[in-house]
Amino acid sequence: MFTTTRRVEFGDTDMAGIMHFSNYFRFMEAAETQFLNARGMSVTWAEGGERFGFPRVSVTCDFTRPVRFEDVLTIGVTVEKVGTKSVAYRFDFTHAGQAVATGRITAVFCKAVHPHGLEAIPIPDTLRAKLEATE
Repeated sequence: MFTTTRRVEFGDTDMAGIMHFSNYFRFMEAAETQFLNARGMSVTWAEGGERFGFPRVSVTCDFTRPVRFEDVLTIGVTVEKVGTKSVAYRFDFTHAGQAVATGRITAVFCKAVHPHGLEAIPIPDTLRAKLEATE
């Protein structure tokens, strides 16, 4: 499992001083980007005159405990499944060893098509191997 940490900033919290639910999605996206970067990949890139990426098609998060300003969260990223054209991630959020949330993202491998559209395409074996690699 890939892990990263992130501190809850004041702007991440609501009037009650608890991290607003929407910021878990931002934290998941940042953790996904770090995970991909650690494997020499990115969420979007250009190659051979074409543009590729992994836009999201599903995002969920379940919350078990509140977190507050200046709490440091550990975010574990696990690839749950690599399909023909999609990848499903799980994000396990903990604070001080306690589970606080579990999120999921499903992203589809796409190439840009003109004008301004996307086409889902099979994940190449080279990318699949990087996504499926264990630590």
